[in-house]
Amino acid sequence: MHAEFYPISDFKLILSMALVVIVGSISALLKLGLLKSLLWGTFRTFAQLLLVGYALVWIFSLDSPILLLMILLIMCYFGARTAVKRTKGKAPRQMTFAYLSLAVSTFIVTFIVTGIIISADKWYTARIVIPIAGMVLGNSMNGLALALDRLFAEVRSHSGEIETLLALGATPWEAIRRRLQEALKAGMTPTINSLMVVGLVTLPGMMTGQILGGVNPTEAVRYQIVVMLMITAAAAIASLLMIILSYKRLFNAEGALLPELWTTVERKK
Repeated sequence: MHAEFYPISDFKLILSMALVVIVGSISALLKLGLLKSLLWGTFRTFAQLLLVGYALVWIFSLDSPILLLMILLIMCYFGARTAVKRTKGKAPRQMTFAYLSLAVSTFIVTFIVTGIIISADKWYTARIVIPIAGMVLGNSMNGLALALDRLFAEVRSHSGEIETLLALGATPWEAIRRRLQEALKAGMTPTINSLMVVGLVTLPGMMTGQILGGVNPTEAVRYQIVVMLMITAAAAIASLLMIILSYKRLFNAEGALLPELWTTVERKK
């Protein structure tokens, strides 16, 4: 198969702004109130990705294991902070648990993919690890945020049931187990749905990028299969760890549900 890479020049990159102009014009004509956010988001996309591109060139040239480890830990921190900010509820040590969950899932899944499945001669190089870890972390973060948000929602909507079970002698785990199951399902559902439609409804970004870069589609498909499976595993691991680490923090020292988790109606009673 003849492979050819088609670079995007600075002029063509600027020309792509025409797509944003079209969307902005529609927003302005229909008075959607999205023009400011659209322009700001476009600017941030250009600035952030261009900075990341130049930073990665520098990082890849150094190829330092210590620097790579520091970058991964920093990525996990920002991922944890973003995930926690997305949730409506708060619990003690929530940020710490989110960070640990994302770090563990990211390092485990990234090592399996880069060190065992890809198994390049130097699988620990930044050029290989950072792109894989970025995809793993991004999907882990989304799954964790959904699971945590659903956990608080489930506990609030079933607080009376949980307290009743506790009053009847159930342990916190027994009283909240069904709510934990629902939270874990919420964290895993988006990635499972993606598994169902990939290739039929969507051509994922990594596969599309490889094909445009000249890689044989059959090889691009193999990589995409690995990517889909790794993000599913990462989201599951991160969500499960977060739920296991967090659920006890929803109860006080006496084993009762924290007062702030009771619904408004039940508080008035």
